[in-house]
Amino acid sequence: MKLLPYLHFITSLLFLPAVIGSGPIVDLGYAQYQGFVNTSSDASSITTFLGIRYGAPPVGNLRFRAPHPPHYVHGLQQATQQPAQCWQAGWSGTSPTSPYHLNTTHNRTSSIRPQNILSPREWTNVMSEDCLFLSVYYPSDAHGTPPKGKKLPVAVYIHGGGYLAGASSQFRGSDLINESNHGLVAVVIQYRLGLLGFLAGSAVKKDGNPNAGLLDQDFAFRWIQKHISKFGGNPDHVTIWGESAGGGSVFQQLVANDGKTEPQLFKYAIASSIFAPSQYPYDSRIPESNYQQVLAETNCTSLACLRSAPVSALQQANLDINAAGFSGVCVFVPVIDGDFIRQSPAKALTEGKVNGEAVLAVANAREGTIFVHPEVPVTANLSQYVLELFPDLAVQPELAGKIGEMYKDSGTPVDQAVALYGETIFLCATYGLLRAFGGRGFKAQFAIPPGDHGTDLQYYFPSLVIDVPVLNYPQFFNNTVFINAFAQSFTAFAVSGDPNVKLSDTITPKWGKWNTDSPSSTTEMRFNKTGGDEPDIQTFQTDAGVLQRCRFWDGVAELTGH
Repeated sequence: MKLLPYLHFITSLLFLPAVIGSGPIVDLGYAQYQGFVNTSSDASSITTFLGIRYGAPPVGNLRFRAPHPPHYVHGLQQATQQPAQCWQAGWSGTSPTSPYHLNTTHNRTSSIRPQNILSPREWTNVMSEDCLFLSVYYPSDAHGTPPKGKKLPVAVYIHGGGYLAGASSQFRGSDLINESNHGLVAVVIQYRLGLLGFLAGSAVKKDGNPNAGLLDQDFAFRWIQKHISKFGGNPDHVTIWGESAGGGSVFQQLVANDGKTEPQLFKYAIASSIFAPSQYPYDSRIPESNYQQVLAETNCTSLACLRSAPVSALQQANLDINAAGFSGVCVFVPVIDGDFIRQSPAKALTEGKVNGEAVLAVANAREGTIFVHPEVPVTANLSQYVLELFPDLAVQPELAGKIGEMYKDSGTPVDQAVALYGETIFLCATYGLLRAFGGRGFKAQFAIPPGDHGTDLQYYFPSLVIDVPVLNYPQFFNNTVFINAFAQSFTAFAVSGDPNVKLSDTITPKWGKWNTDSPSSTTEMRFNKTGGDEPDIQTFQTDAGVLQRCRFWDGVAELTGH
């Protein structure tokens, strides 16, 4: 079994200073934190603050609510170890059928272990509800002093994991700093996940906040606006970046508040492998079904009871309900809450309601592969498969046959399911976002074989390969020329808003903006290698067939939750 990097939580990367208590100190008003300096030379040091609290513990009456400011604490707080991660819910569903068929109640069915995806495992890091932390990395001298003069651009990284898993401890912000030639400040955040971060329903809306996990992210961005200058960062030049559910989070933040978030929390956005699962209104039947199932699992009858329930009971429900979802589907995900996310993302994009000035979007060549289990019976019949993936399509049963025709030339039945999943959950949202930015975006494709979801992470964050070699990263292309060209395209965008602005002499050719005004404007940059293991980086035109199928999916978005 291949172990994908975004499913692993690196807890050994503590970057401990040589002498505890000798690092730089930052006063945030509510607390003083002491970080440490990782010194390679006087001119190329990186200072790190791990586990800075940006929100009060979301426990007790604050459970299922928007985050609150941290409480004042006395004494010097050490920021030298990774923080506790938020409670994890394994990965996507394991059932061969959907629990949400029309005219049925939420029930569990027998499960199938998904291909290449870990089921709930033993976590080596501490899990806690008290998990609203972020980590800051910045270039400095050997004493931890940021560069003098102009404040540096800021890159904020949001981890992936299906909105069910992940932690800031997975990723070293120092990787991004090195790839930018010490030209930016990096922040890695974490946010509530699964049931604790994305429980919805009318009861939660009445006395709480659906999308608490997205509100955590927004709260972290506001912390950055207030405090990042103390670390040498420029709050007016912030780029948010994420992969998978992190890319989906970027997507959500772009359409948040109908594209009118105040104040402006970021300038640019990088969305890698946008994970855009079905996103229903908070009070529609599927979120309400999930809420009722949580009550049943915990022997509760109200939201007040859930707030007082032991977290162990909620975590068991978190694991059970998620595992009962259809294979490849994540159960607790963002909803349309009417406040932060005011309408469906597809509609917001059609109306051009987006935050930010420019976007860089990247998708992998085979995004759907790991989410489609070849032993799930319905993968032999695409018309059946699509009704399991999007159960509301059953109100128009004739659509299932039409969809089967659309993908009949994609290969075997499993290949067809992979193509359908990849387009509906990843690619169509990506192209919709680029259209919404109207010529203010760039599009990339990561195609190093096998091109599966998540395989690009090791090129942004090479420390993943160095620190956890046992993970058996698939066919890592250890070519410095390629790695520099790929990774620096993204850090260059974070620094300048344009991947064509070179941070060093890379081989990436001229990269045109993506625009649907004319077919020749739908230009993407493909990052691949030749059969002889040489870098192969060149532009190509977006497949017109994909865009046509995405137009079809846009037309049935109300039935697919998009």
